Amino acid sequence: MNKRYMPHGVQPRRTALTVALAMGLGFTGFAYGQATTGNIFGTAPAGAGESVVVKGANGTAREVTVGADGRYSVNGLPVGRYSVTLQKDGQVLASQDNVTVTPGGGTSVPFAAASATNAQNLGAVQVVASALPAIDVTSVNSSTIITAADLAKLPVQRNAESIALLAPGTVKGSSYFGNAVAFGGSSVSENAYYVNGYNTGEPYKNIGGFQLPYGAIDQQETLTGGYSAKYGRSDGGVINQIGKRGTNEWHFGGQVVWQPRFLEGTPVNNRYGNPAIPASIGNINYQLANPSLPGTLHQYRNDNKQWETIYSAYVGGPLIKDKLFMFLAAETTKTQSTNVETASLQKVQYNRDKNTKYYAKVDWNITDNNVLELTALKNRDATGAGATYAYDYSTLKSGAFIANNDVTRDNAQFYVGHFTSYITDAATLSILYGKAKFQDPVVYANKSPLPFISNPFQLPGIPTNSQTNTSWTSPNATNGTHGLRVDFDYKLGDHDLAVGIDNMSYKASHQGPDQQNPFNPSINYYWRYYPGNIVRKRDIGWATSMTMTQKAYYLQDTWQVASNVLLDIGVRNDHFTNYNDLSQPFVDEKNQWEPRIGASWDVYGDSSFKVYGNVGRYYLALPDNAAERAANISTYVITKYKYTGVNPDGTPIIDPTVAPVVSSPDGEFGLPKDPKQVTARNLKPEYVDEFIVGFDKKLNDEWTYGAKASWRDLKAAIDDECSPGQIGTKMTSMGLNPSDYSNSLYGASYCRLINPGLTNTMLVVKNDGTSSVLVPMSQKDWGYINGVKRKIGSLNLYMEHPFDGKWFGRVDYTFSRGFGNTEGQVRSDFGQADVSKTEDWDSWQLMDGQDGELSNIRKHQIRFRGAYQITPEWLVSATLLAQSGTPKECLGYYGPTGTGDPTGYNNGGSGNYHWCHGVRIPPGSIGHTPWTEQVNLGVHYTPAFADHKLGLNLDVINALNQQKAVQTDPTGEAAYDGANTVSINNSYGDGIFWQPPRMVRLSVTYDY
Repeated sequence: MNKRYMPHGVQPRRTALTVALAMGLGFTGFAYGQATTGNIFGTAPAGAGESVVVKGANGTAREVTVGADGRYSVNGLPVGRYSVTLQKDGQVLASQDNVTVTPGGGTSVPFAAASATNAQNLGAVQVVASALPAIDVTSVNSSTIITAADLAKLPVQRNAESIALLAPGTVKGSSYFGNAVAFGGSSVSENAYYVNGYNTGEPYKNIGGFQLPYGAIDQQETLTGGYSAKYGRSDGGVINQIGKRGTNEWHFGGQVVWQPRFLEGTPVNNRYGNPAIPASIGNINYQLANPSLPGTLHQYRNDNKQWETIYSAYVGGPLIKDKLFMFLAAETTKTQSTNVETASLQKVQYNRDKNTKYYAKVDWNITDNNVLELTALKNRDATGAGATYAYDYSTLKSGAFIANNDVTRDNAQFYVGHFTSYITDAATLSILYGKAKFQDPVVYANKSPLPFISNPFQLPGIPTNSQTNTSWTSPNATNGTHGLRVDFDYKLGDHDLAVGIDNMSYKASHQGPDQQNPFNPSINYYWRYYPGNIVRKRDIGWATSMTMTQKAYYLQDTWQVASNVLLDIGVRNDHFTNYNDLSQPFVDEKNQWEPRIGASWDVYGDSSFKVYGNVGRYYLALPDNAAERAANISTYVITKYKYTGVNPDGTPIIDPTVAPVVSSPDGEFGLPKDPKQVTARNLKPEYVDEFIVGFDKKLNDEWTYGAKASWRDLKAAIDDECSPGQIGTKMTSMGLNPSDYSNSLYGASYCRLINPGLTNTMLVVKNDGTSSVLVPMSQKDWGYINGVKRKIGSLNLYMEHPFDGKWFGRVDYTFSRGFGNTEGQVRSDFGQADVSKTEDWDSWQLMDGQDGELSNIRKHQIRFRGAYQITPEWLVSATLLAQSGTPKECLGYYGPTGTGDPTGYNNGGSGNYHWCHGVRIPPGSIGHTPWTEQVNLGVHYTPAFADHKLGLNLDVINALNQQKAVQTDPTGEAAYDGANTVSINNSYGDGIFWQPPRMVRLSVTYDY
């Protein structure tokens, strides 16, 4: 919600909402995920010949006539700061400077006569600019906008995700997914990223996204719900960044940031716990996988620290005053870090990472009514350079050199053009086109010809070798996107009508892991050791290519129903198509209609009390990654051996008297797949229905407060099932012989994408290929106890004191409850990023016990952010995020016998079911991780002798050095020997990820 400070004693004299709609603002009452413009509106004493001139530092100048009813509006203004002047016959009557325009928002700037009785005689009275209202009554969105001025004060990490965590209802996702953020309980892949109106989300899995250099951010809008029909393809949240632009004055500056290793807190060590040994079940006994491990070091983390240095610079100004402007920014981050790996690996990595970002913006005011913006964004990322050495856990010292590290590159280039034409005061046309290229190869420094050795149970006598890879990535791995959106806005009486298209295309090449060792073609596997002299050879790989298109059109009507009531009615139609590596469509979802309705009530007509609400449906497309394993060729073959000894290089000496057992959990033997069989023929996209109601109210002239209640209900989801036997059973009930269709049932299309809980129509082809049959599979036919369920309710309460030149502060309390059996497109508990192809729904047994709490819900959250200007030179700031923990789990063998594996996923290895020692254990039923409280502090000094252009800054991140576990190992049962013993995982319940230790950041800035 956008707030603006209103000093004592001044109120707008007319209904702000009436002004916004009556004068034809080019927006729909919502903040939009891709919005890069906003609006200024207001009131003025009515007379003859009065006009309002809005002028920005970027040369933007618009003049509108004040209506006979005393109202005016200027729409489609680029985000930034403006001066607003009321004039008559060229004479300035009053002005208001430093008016901020935010994305998709409306800013009210009222002018009032000093004497109401003389309001018609403007030449004889003094006209004053009234204070800006604290509440934007034209918006019904759920968004948090952080400006560049805020970022200069607040002690937050320098990335878009840390800024997003300032917004209520957001949580950091599992560290398996990097910095990714979850919105409103959704999974981390359900969000959208935008820079200057173009989608910059990670193009392959849609987990995370590309962002501006930190110093080039003008504003970041974090949208957590309630956006209009103009925008879609997200049922989580939106991170919308708008970059800085050149103005009529030249500015330049730079910054150096140090985050020294010696000031970092010492990371806590991770020691093996001592999991309880369950009582026997019949003849099944339980024991620790390795009884010698409790209390010993699982991972020595005390030395896992880093040193980070950041250099950034910018320059911007007019190439032609009032006409042509440029802005350039660059930022380089260099990080040196140490990573002592787990005791089972006995290795330490010394890493050097480098990330460089470039940003360029050109603005051309062709005329006062036609504007062209060009944006270029470039990202060059190289991580992992350095070397790996042996590590002796008995002495805690590094040893012999093993290999140079592989370097993972993640490069991206974005080019965006945006043309806006203010055709008339009532009509606006906007055209945006962009394209992007991505390269993500791995440069392999480790050229070992040996297979990787995995010894997760630290079995004695298993040496490691120089190999550090289990799979490889193609040097030709690339992605590409291009997109076009066209929006036309027209004001007709009390209606603001909008229509447009929104199209995106994606192409991925050579993506996914390849098991083939490029330095030894005979090696296409790795070895994994288990108790009982068992070793498994794993051949896993599916490097492939695919494409995708997303097309949409929308209709929107913003209707001023009454003088202080806004009604926003819109509908969007999405069409999603995913293609396999042969350019054949395997998902084609048409005519996805999304109604959106919002309302805002300016209760008193003076912008002091707003009640709002909205309801909407939001569809989510499958990313390119959906083709990987689901529609394209894939290999996942496990061969089980008995071994009698181990070679010096860690490879096993196979027992020739015991026959190997070959299996593939999902029938992935490297065969091509029929695009018509890999998905349900009536597949629907994932979608969420959302309901929001809230209010914002002035407590007094300094404080505002409010509340918002929301409800999100996941109505349909997509995931894969891997239960051909269930289809065979249904075919038998239909009078068909499944054996006649066994090649189709159990062949390359073993797993199929479906809508869990809905009736899915599956195509099955006869063995001789002469005919096929459609098999309708209901929830009961699959054996599922429940269909897809993810229901999340939340209530947010806040109080805010906007910045008044001395201090600002905001505190939020969010209460959330979420329950269901589906996190979303990924699984956080063990970091499965196979988007919409997780273990969920693969069989009904895997879902038995899954109904419980959701991974991305924190029942309680408390947030604070604020700053205090002690003197003109000294400022202190702080942020707080305190939240309750995540649900704990226990994954083991299925059923009351304690040894079941009906899906075949355990294969004698670690458990996958929501059962442990014969007991069903839903998520959250055995407790939660502890509360965490992170306090960040900042001190900023801008000396007067340097005209406040020089800044010396100290930020302390996690000042309390709290290092609690934020995620624990969910695997309770590690192995079953096939006879009478189940091994308990030694690390069950131990931390996997922790809060990062205290970090101290020193920086010097100069802005001219």
